[in-house]
Amino acid sequence: MSIADFDRYPLLFGPSPVHPLDRLSDHLGGARIWAKREDCNSGLAYGGNKMRKLEYIVPDALAKGADTLVSIGGYQSNHTRQVAAVAARLGMKARLVQERWVDWPDIVNDKVGNILLSRIMGADVRLDPAGFGIGIKSSWEAALEEVRTAGGVPYGIPAGASEHPLGGLGFANWAYEVQQQEQSLGVFFDTIVVCTVTGSTHAGMIAGFAGQDRPRRVLGIDASATVERTRQQVQRIAHRTAELIDLGRDLRDDEITVLEGWAGERYGIPVQSTIEAIRLTARLEGMIIDPVYEGKSMAGLIDLVGRGEIAPGSTVLYAHLGGQPALNAYAGAFE
Repeated sequence: MSIADFDRYPLLFGPSPVHPLDRLSDHLGGARIWAKREDCNSGLAYGGNKMRKLEYIVPDALAKGADTLVSIGGYQSNHTRQVAAVAARLGMKARLVQERWVDWPDIVNDKVGNILLSRIMGADVRLDPAGFGIGIKSSWEAALEEVRTAGGVPYGIPAGASEHPLGGLGFANWAYEVQQQEQSLGVFFDTIVVCTVTGSTHAGMIAGFAGQDRPRRVLGIDASATVERTRQQVQRIAHRTAELIDLGRDLRDDEITVLEGWAGERYGIPVQSTIEAIRLTARLEGMIIDPVYEGKSMAGLIDLVGRGEIAPGSTVLYAHLGGQPALNAYAGAFE
């Protein structure tokens, strides 16, 4: 099957916008940087990268007669907020397990931002003290069983939709969308920079770009602080997605790049380079990024350009995945 053969439930406005970051590019003095804005991709609760994944997952949930979407994330999970929005759009219930993935001291961390939006949209939000982990969690499996016991028909969506068999398809399609936008813009992005944690956004891109004629680098900037687990998950999902879309060859090791150095010691905790990247991007471009994902991938991009590891002649596409609602829970970092 090609990517076009998979069922897709429309949740996006259409192709997400692409635009140049000229002032940031001039400031860094090297590569020309553009952004593709998944934070502007949908009218559902501020959108974000998970909407693309959910477009391919929703048809399966509907086919199985589900009445409740069950998912998991941290207190400030962008993913669970987007699942809540999709459930509202479909007329379904949402059961969300929100674990304490981030040991952040702000007393409103479980009350504002993403989790507030999920509650406003009617999701059944359950707080859990368990810590961060990108694998399948027992709390999520228990939530599925609770829905079944109560007579509901749950549909499980793992953290970030990444371990879902179809989780990589949204960003495989993103790669083809980029190719079409390049043709209309008259530009070629030789380097893609994307944040990677649970892995399917990055992995889907790898599989999608691997089927195109012109080679390019897809650089995943780790924000998990568990880089080896993330690298293994990206590799596994990329291979699975490449098989789903009939790539017709094995992915090469050099197509799977996960870079560390900007995550800090723990997931979800902004470090100095994170804060500096957020401020720089905001003050030069008016583009708001977040302290969990984009602040770290932008810090990586800034350093890679500054060190010349992204060459001065490169044209870079920065994937903005859309996590800004979490900023409300991190006010103390900007005092």
